[in-house]
Amino acid sequence: MVRSHSSAYRLATVFGIGRAPFASGTVATLVAGVPCFLAVGSLSPPSQIYLALLLFALGVYVSDEAERELGRTDPSEVVIDELCGYMVAMIGHPVTFPSILAGFFFFRLFDIWKPWPLRILESRLKGGLGIMADDVGAGIYANLAGLIVLRIFHLL
Repeated sequence: MVRSHSSAYRLATVFGIGRAPFASGTVATLVAGVPCFLAVGSLSPPSQIYLALLLFALGVYVSDEAERELGRTDPSEVVIDELCGYMVAMIGHPVTFPSILAGFFFFRLFDIWKPWPLRILESRLKGGLGIMADDVGAGIYANLAGLIVLRIFHLL
């Protein structure tokens, strides 16, 4: 018998994207994050911040529920954190190929590397908050790094 998953699980995995056979975070950033940014990138930065905050709150809840449902801490198939982190990485950026590429590269770099204090956030915060917080931090780092690089190369 096939087990049916909750709505929270489906949202936490971004409708199954998190079940990609490899690099689920990278796949989610590319398959969900980039199209979401294309959809909201022309909104004002305050509107983008508001949407990212709503996505963060939703992500904390559904990630927490998915952890309970699966009985595992920070399950790899939960990728709503990558979606939210990439959206943070792109706040205020223009909707251009160089910007999208810089945001993608820097977000994945910081999400995987987890420079200080991101690793501390990941290890000390529990449940959905722990899942989401380090990715939002990676998004903040990526946002700043992307803006700097785009300015240096006169792409802003």
